[in-house]
Amino acid sequence: MSQLSLFDAEEFYEFPKDLLEYRENFLIREKADQLQDVLLKTTPWEQRTQKMYDKTVITPRLTAWFGDDRKSYDTADSNTSNGNPWTPELLSLKERIEKEFGYQFNGVLLNLYRDHNDSVAWHRDKESRYGKRPVIASISLGQSRNFDFRKKDHHQSKYSLPLPHGSLLIMKGDLQEHWEHRIAKSTVPMKSRINLTFRWIQC
Repeated sequence: MSQLSLFDAEEFYEFPKDLLEYRENFLIREKADQLQDVLLKTTPWEQRTQKMYDKTVITPRLTAWFGDDRKSYDTADSNTSNGNPWTPELLSLKERIEKEFGYQFNGVLLNLYRDHNDSVAWHRDKESRYGKRPVIASISLGQSRNFDFRKKDHHQSKYSLPLPHGSLLIMKGDLQEHWEHRIAKSTVPMKSRINLTFRWIQC
């Protein structure tokens, strides 16, 4: 099966444009470099576990959660991630996205993909605490990695979008209802990548 570029003019008509907003150079290179350096050095990274097919496995990446008071990031199939208060850098970034795009967020999940062996499997961010049509703003720092999408009920409809250093991708609408996404392992050696996903967690 061939993999299509998400923004290929000949194929993009199949993917509803109201599900995504994308800005390749949301952060200028200097700001992206500074933020990546700060996050690598100061973030209290942790490796979580989750249940897969009745087995408990270690996630192939490191994570950290920052957000408002009393907001924690946990799921039914993973252990709770200790919450951290907003840092000035993350709070400033949250407020900029909110101002420019009109959405609201009360937390951000950071993922550190240390090299080409780290990944996240096909999934949907579809839980009651995210609301019916969640909006997730994703900023990428460091190594460019392909962000793959496929239709939940038609896996042949598959697209791939490279997310470079400083880019912003906003997932919205019914994306989490009908589409799955992943960051796949790679056979090509890669440097580290940090992904920040700003979210709204309901009480």
